[in-house]
Amino acid sequence: MLQHIYLNLVYNSKKAEVIKNFKNLEYLKSGDSRQKVAFYEIEKLGIFQKLEKYNPVLAGTIPIDIDVPESDLDVICACNNHSEFSKILIKYFETEDEFKIYSTKINGIKSTVAEFKTEHFTFEIFGQNIPTEKQYAYRHMILENKILEREGIEFKKEIRRLKSKGIKTEHAFAKLLALKGNPYEELLKLELTL
Repeated sequence: MLQHIYLNLVYNSKKAEVIKNFKNLEYLKSGDSRQKVAFYEIEKLGIFQKLEKYNPVLAGTIPIDIDVPESDLDVICACNNHSEFSKILIKYFETEDEFKIYSTKINGIKSTVAEFKTEHFTFEIFGQNIPTEKQYAYRHMILENKILEREGIEFKKEIRRLKSKGIKTEHAFAKLLALKGNPYEELLKLELTL
């Protein structure tokens, strides 16, 4: 019984460590060459320091190593004042190439988005009045990472192959997992089972 409890604690602490690593970017320094360049560019721009108040998290395919050459860097933020958040984004990033900022509704939720380009990446900084850990982008990334760990290298290769053909990430996962319906919603239903 005690051994079972210990193994559960070790397993749960490892799960927490993975999530913690996604929040502090250190994992990028020991990743593949693209992850290392992503770390360098994020640090060079000081994105996480400048947006610290908004609990930024790098989400998307680059953190979980299923990116394709055209993949961008998605930084999600929690903002409860979109006007203030917009001003901060303009203050720090408006001089970056092809900078644009706009507001939109995603799943009925007001979202502020800034986009710009650097030498190696297109950045998208995204803010919603939702804690970053509860935003779809973060939840999908954590779930997709768990699936990749469970399914193995061949599954990961097939995800990359589908993405290289232009299929969106969640659609690729849904296809390989034989999920029916809206891929974004169907994937989230797996949170309870993984």
